[in-house]
Amino acid sequence: MGSCSLAGVRTMVKINRVYTGGGDAGQTSLVDGSRVSKSIQRLQVVGALDELNSLLGVIVMEVERLPDTHQDGGPRQTVRQVKEVATSALGRLQHELFDLGAELACPPDNIPEGIVMLGAAASERLVGEMDAWLEELEPLTSFILPSGEAPVAWLQVGRAVTRRLERNLVGLCSDEGDGAVRPYVLSYVNRLSDWLFVLARWITHRLGNTEVLWRPIGERGDSEEAGIRRQQMHGNLDGAIDDL
Repeated sequence: MGSCSLAGVRTMVKINRVYTGGGDAGQTSLVDGSRVSKSIQRLQVVGALDELNSLLGVIVMEVERLPDTHQDGGPRQTVRQVKEVATSALGRLQHELFDLGAELACPPDNIPEGIVMLGAAASERLVGEMDAWLEELEPLTSFILPSGEAPVAWLQVGRAVTRRLERNLVGLCSDEGDGAVRPYVLSYVNRLSDWLFVLARWITHRLGNTEVLWRPIGERGDSEEAGIRRQQMHGNLDGAIDDL
């Protein structure tokens, strides 16, 4: 089972070895000790949480890799600010995702005593940070293509994984009923996806980079006819290769 399933109060966690063999037959234990198939929807949720948390670790790594000096050796103060803000906020989120994992990795009617669940303060903090970053950003006039420097591009991947986590949560409610997930959890995950998107935009702005906006087909220099010609050229090339 993923690391998120082991989250919770520190005294509840004791790992003497990683391999136990208990999951070799396709089953695992939830936080409350119940044995379930690894294919159940609740574990799809836990797996998405684990994946997202791992991605946040990658993003922190890429943020730390940003060069904080110019080519002439002078300091890049904006990069230092990005590192300070992003690493602190993302580190906090990694802890919060473990908190969510502890809650979601067991039946809602049998959450072990001692697990403290996220509350309104966590969502309010996400909203407050987004509002502060948006004050520095120009309003969007188009959709943004996932691109940019490494941490920005990975933040877009994290946003997409967060949306999948949200869909998995909705699927869990469909399987087990509305009581399977606290409404707050759905709200928090929805806010988190927006937060990752805004953070990506803010980092792009602070680094002095330009966002790549999506342009509809009619506004792009590459016409549909040109695309068809390229396909025909590729087809002719493939035919020539086959004749060799």
